[in-house]
This record gives sequence, structure tokens and C-alpha cells, in this order.
Amino acid sequence: MNALLKPIITEKATRDSELMNCYTFEVTKSANKVEIKKEVESKYAVKVEKVRTINVRSDRRIRYTKSGIQYAKTNSIKKAVVKLAEGDSIDFYANS
Repeated sequence: MNALLKPIITEKATRDSELMNCYTFEVTKSANKVEIKKEVESKYAVKVEKVRTINVRSDRRIRYTKSGIQYAKTNSIKKAVVKLAEGDSIDFYANS
């Protein structure tokens, strides 16, 4: 099963990876912590200590236009914050 969709690279995620050795990934909604841990360990050859998951709800917006009210929403996603063992790291920018 392919639980990892993509890494999340934001200012907050980069700060967490530098200071606390935690990396953030977008995962499938049906993925659990055990599946996420196994896939990160096999894909990046690191030792995972802890996995935290977050269900991010969708944003709802209302726009008032000339043609009337338009309703919109973004997609909801699931994120996983993975804490690695001391000495391990993941380089997302390496050409491999």
C-alpha cells in the first residue's frame, strides 16, 4: 500500500525538521500510524520513533459576486508528523 502521498515543505515543517528532527507528510486518509511508520522506514532507510497524525478539515468560503452567491470548499487532507531517531535525517532536496 502506498500511504505516503508527498512531503509537506513549509516554514513550520522545515523548522521542525531542523530543530526537533520531525518531518511532515501528506498521507492517504485510510493510512494508520503503523503503515506510515513502515513506509517511511523502508522508503528513506531511517528509524522512526514516533508518528502523529492530523486530520485537516476543509475550508469553506462564500463569495458574493454579481451573478449571486458562490459556495466553495477546499479538499480535506490527512497529515503525519514523523519523529526520527537521533542521528537520522531525510533530505528532500537531494537528486536521487
